[in-house]
Amino acid sequence: MIITLSACFSWGDKEDDTINWSADRLYAEARGALDDGSYDNAVNYYQKLESRFPFGAHAQQALIDLAYAHYKNDEPDDAIAAASRFIKLYPQNIHVDYVYYLKGLTNFNRGKSLKDRLLPKDQAQRDPGAAQQAFDDFNVLVRKFPESEYRADAEQRMRYLRSNLAQNEVNVATYYMRRGAFVSAVNRARYVIENFQRTSSVPDALLILAKAYRVLEMDDLANDAIRVLESNYPNHPGLNEINKLKVY
Repeated sequence: MIITLSACFSWGDKEDDTINWSADRLYAEARGALDDGSYDNAVNYYQKLESRFPFGAHAQQALIDLAYAHYKNDEPDDAIAAASRFIKLYPQNIHVDYVYYLKGLTNFNRGKSLKDRLLPKDQAQRDPGAAQQAFDDFNVLVRKFPESEYRADAEQRMRYLRSNLAQNEVNVATYYMRRGAFVSAVNRARYVIENFQRTSSVPDALLILAKAYRVLEMDDLANDAIRVLESNYPNHPGLNEINKLKVY
């Protein structure tokens, strides 16, 4: 009992060691932990600062830092929650563009394990949900803050995400072709052609479209797809195969 009580008192002291700290000290400790890469400690200090001094001098910057600490600590849901809370509370803050950027960055990296970072896999094989959300986050930044210093990077990431989203649709269409779901394959391929123009996935979508239409005995539409592919992508490797499918 004595050992147990001693442990309880010791734990209690550890939990309460910041109880009398000022807002300045809490913020300094939090910032120091963040700079040192001690993200667990940083999150702990920032959360205490937010709960004890919600309207203090450090409140706005602390909430930005908290979102960043969660992001670096691989806690995407908490990072996005903190960022969203900041945007709602301080929409006129001069750093709100960065918070939108941080939301996009969090979703952009969501689900990427250390193994993925060291040995990258085909990003088009990942769940497209987070990629679409990241694209939407970056799009809000670009649209609302055209002069933001983060715009150029956001636009570059949007192009990358758009390409991956298009390729994901092609992967799904290919899967449907293998399963014999030709109408579903047509719908996916058309979606790529209509919504992801100027991406590298468009010619593959045209190839799938032509094949699916031919199987469905919709020869005029199949030939239309082949003509568009020949006209716009004359060096596509699938042309030799698809020319055999022409019906005159």
